[in-house]
Amino acid sequence: MALRRFCSVAVLAGGVLGASISPGFSAKDSAVSASGLPVPRYVSLKSDHVNVRAGPTKDNDVAWVYTRSGLPVEITAEFENWRRVRDSEGAEGWVYHSLLSGRRTAVITMKSKDELAPLYDRADETSAVAARLQAGVVAQVKHCAAGWCHVVGNGFDGWIEQQRLWGVYADEKVD
Repeated sequence: MALRRFCSVAVLAGGVLGASISPGFSAKDSAVSASGLPVPRYVSLKSDHVNVRAGPTKDNDVAWVYTRSGLPVEITAEFENWRRVRDSEGAEGWVYHSLLSGRRTAVITMKSKDELAPLYDRADETSAVAARLQAGVVAQVKHCAAGWCHVVGNGFDGWIEQQRLWGVYADEKVD
């Protein structure tokens, strides 16, 4: 009986200690993030070479490297100067804060990869179609309101339905 009680206390103490030093600490669970900005939030990659690590220190292995400046990512947690990010494909890892930019970008998403997203002259689906964009195209987000976003990119400028973008929350206003 005493041995069983000792094992229960040891397991309980181990759980408490493990929780206090766990590398899986999520700043998202705390009321205030390290940066003082909301978590989650969207940002973009500042560089054409961004190392994504398994954990929030340079001692952690590089899991992969992003090679596309401007790609949108979602910050899902913060730990000191590190940000846990998720990309449009769902991959997550840790990035040093200085490699991220507050410039808003988004990826065009479609139900089918063969489908094209219409880009309109105005925030109205009855307006002229300025272009048709493939899934995966990255655009800079200039403004979003009332379910529409003004986006620009290499060779296009127009309005797209907000639901067609990964990098902007539903009903989020962007100025």
